[in-house]
Amino acid sequence: MEKKLQSFILFLKYVSLAVLTGVLVGIIDAVFGRGLLAISDFRMEHYLFLIPFLPLAGLLITWLYYRFSETSLKGMTLVFETGQKKREDIPLVLIPLVMSGTWITHLFGGSAGREGVAVQIGATLSHALGHRFHLPKDSRIMLITGMAAGFGGLFQTPFAAVFFSMEVIVAGKMQYHALLPALIASYTAAFTSHMLGLEKFYVPLQDAVKISDGSIAVRLVVLGIIFGLTGRLFSFLLAQLKKFFGENLKNPYVRIGVISIPLALILLLLYNGRYSGLGTNLISAAFSDGNIYTYDWILKLLLTVLTLAIGFQGGEVTPLFSIGASLGIVLGEILGLSQVHCAALGYAAVFAGATNTLFAPVLIGLEVFGSNDMIPFFIVCMIAYLVNGNKSIYGAQEVNG
Repeated sequence: MEKKLQSFILFLKYVSLAVLTGVLVGIIDAVFGRGLLAISDFRMEHYLFLIPFLPLAGLLITWLYYRFSETSLKGMTLVFETGQKKREDIPLVLIPLVMSGTWITHLFGGSAGREGVAVQIGATLSHALGHRFHLPKDSRIMLITGMAAGFGGLFQTPFAAVFFSMEVIVAGKMQYHALLPALIASYTAAFTSHMLGLEKFYVPLQDAVKISDGSIAVRLVVLGIIFGLTGRLFSFLLAQLKKFFGENLKNPYVRIGVISIPLALILLLLYNGRYSGLGTNLISAAFSDGNIYTYDWILKLLLTVLTLAIGFQGGEVTPLFSIGASLGIVLGEILGLSQVHCAALGYAAVFAGATNTLFAPVLIGLEVFGSNDMIPFFIVCMIAYLVNGNKSIYGAQEVNG
């Protein structure tokens, strides 16, 4: 009887802390997300005056981290190591550091995302709450709960956020024990951030890709293979460039200060900063009949990898969405499929190929584009996941078995 009572009390703690985590992370996500959008708009208007200062911005970011918390430079690796029980604490100072570092990166034109920031914020906060309220030290539940809240609050795709958090720490092993608190926190964070003015990206597709014959199925498989290899290429280049710069330019100030000079020049000269920032301009163009060049996806991929490899802050997921969407437009024309539908499939499947996850990308597709293409999303994301070869943008991700 006493054990049942203790289990019930622990359950109530998890549920209560899931709600609290969702509210707090939703508020921070709203501040971070809306601030980032305002900064991006400002940079687009004044790119000529801002992008040239990218090297100085990089030096400032590096100084902030080495001045206040060098450990926080590990970013998402801290989250993974904590989830894998290799470390006990994530410094709370990581939250303001990663937020300010990402804002600075985007203000001065670095090509980066935002998802990693939100996940780090959520995981750091929830982990601290777990310690504060004396939850089991060996439990991943609060960490996964915070990750789901961070992802769900920023992108407002709560169901995808839950499965991403449960499957990404150890690839091939779902952390189902965290399902309920993660679901509560994710939906609470999404609701909170939405009430505070953060809008969801949503493009409901009116029709569907009908698999009427073997030819369509084959083309979907081809899409999956190409999108998966693209995600794998992103992961491979990111890991190799980080290793190369780490070995050959060991001084972080020299690394970010020197390499960002040609990076800034390239970003400025290539279509007036077209490949700076999140890549939402490419996503908008893909789904609003805008201008997509055949090389947009590869340029965005290379410049994002370079930006992150030398030490700028931000995530990878939104650039991955833009890479997949712009590549989908190109492949749709080549394969004789609807370009918009291929862009939607690429949006989800390149994410699958780069993160070594399956269910979260499928759910991203359904939550952003509707359920009409449920079967194509599953086919293409599954193929992308299979050809990925257990490569991931998260170097600390473990593989089960």
